[in-house]
Amino acid sequence: MMNNAAFWRGKRAFVTGASGLVGSWLVRALVERGAYVVVLLRDWDPQTELIRSGLLSRVNVVSGSLEDYGALERAINEHEIDTVFHLGAQTIVGTAYRNPLPTFEANVRGTYNLMEACRVHRNLVQRVLVASSDKAYGDSEVLPYTEDMPSAGKHPYDVSKSCTDLISQTYFHTYGLPVVIARCGNIYGGGDLNWSRIIPGTIRSFLDGQAPVVRSDGTLTRDYVYVQDAVQAYLLMAEQASREDVAGEIFNFGPDQPRSVLDVISALADVMDQGHLQPVIRNEAKAEIKHQYLDSTKAASVLRWKPEYSFEAGLRETVDWYLKYFKEQA
Repeated sequence: MMNNAAFWRGKRAFVTGASGLVGSWLVRALVERGAYVVVLLRDWDPQTELIRSGLLSRVNVVSGSLEDYGALERAINEHEIDTVFHLGAQTIVGTAYRNPLPTFEANVRGTYNLMEACRVHRNLVQRVLVASSDKAYGDSEVLPYTEDMPSAGKHPYDVSKSCTDLISQTYFHTYGLPVVIARCGNIYGGGDLNWSRIIPGTIRSFLDGQAPVVRSDGTLTRDYVYVQDAVQAYLLMAEQASREDVAGEIFNFGPDQPRSVLDVISALADVMDQGHLQPVIRNEAKAEIKHQYLDSTKAASVLRWKPEYSFEAGLRETVDWYLKYFKEQA
């Protein structure tokens, strides 16, 4: 599975969430393919991959937040944007549980602000990729999730993603906005500085010679998608957004091999030779869905997508990134 690199040469792309885990790698991929890239930046965090790597100097920056319609509309209009990647969101389940209002403001208001700005400038915008999540499906006794299942989130973060998708589809069905929606499992890779997440948190614990802490009971199962595979999926969807069988559609992206939290820690222990450090089970997680995993058959058949990285290969690259990162911080 290869992206059409020539497709992006000269394209004018606007990326929200560009300083996040996936956003920084997506921006790099777009820049390397010759795209003109504009990013929305709310906060200045020098530790993010976008800034610490020097990548920020190769893109155009619009300062603002998703809640600021004027900033979004200005970015699209003044930079004559033809491609929008909507990755921006409050992405931490625990944060949403503790304080749902900012999550709804960023994830729900932010989405309809952006969709409306795209609608107003429909003469410019030719494709809109919405980076959603398997959390949009909510809790289900029937697994794996398939794209024809309803959006049925119950807890704050899950509901915010359900709303994101429904709003995005509204703009497709009502106004013909060329929207495509990607639902990935848990994305991991170098550049994730949210230490409450199991992979970066465990890597940091192992590097410190400490036992990793598990907020849940360790049995929660998820799909784990390496960040480079997610970036490839987003590019592939955007490239094909004008196809009748792609426009307005939702696509799942996962490895078709769910793993428990304890499985993930065990795999990292093998990669990092830290099997002697046994995890500490806290069993205190709130508003977490017990089991989630995706059926990616549609992405394989329609988009010809499949993950290029095995879980172990992705973990090795991820660990290498953190080794370099912590060495630089020393």
